[in-house]
Amino acid sequence: MRDTNGFDDFYRSTSARALRYGYAVAHDPGEAQDLVQEAYARAWRQWPTLAAHPAPEAWLRLVISRLATDRWRRLRGWRLAASRTGPPDDVGPPGEDSVLLVGALRQLPVRHRQALALHYLFDMSVAEIAGEAGVPVGTVKSWLSRGRARLAELLPGLTTAELEVDDVA
Repeated sequence: MRDTNGFDDFYRSTSARALRYGYAVAHDPGEAQDLVQEAYARAWRQWPTLAAHPAPEAWLRLVISRLATDRWRRLRGWRLAASRTGPPDDVGPPGEDSVLLVGALRQLPVRHRQALALHYLFDMSVAEIAGEAGVPVGTVKSWLSRGRARLAELLPGLTTAELEVDDVA
């Protein structure tokens, strides 16, 4: 088991300064907290080695600085991509059909809903769903069939035949 006493003392004596430093580097309180938390997590993992370091607080500041630099680089990449593509199009409110479908799906058992989502949204075959769920192929076929039948009951004017799709295993 690790000697946490040394780490606890280190944390208590340095955490306020580390957080102020993180804020100075990140210019955002939430970001500073994330940086400092990650730096202390790394210090904890390496504590036996770090405890012998001549300046563990300097090591902590270096980690905070490097983490901040890495985050800025990632953000710069996102900003560059956004500047090339422009802002995303506004998304309108959901249509009546979408609201009805979501409401109907919420009334299905979880396994039926998951099977339908994997099959129709992720284009997974029955065999792939069975493998992921760890169940026989027949069970997935049953979930899909029962889910479609229940959706047909819940959605007015929609027949089971309209919900059927070729379930090639």
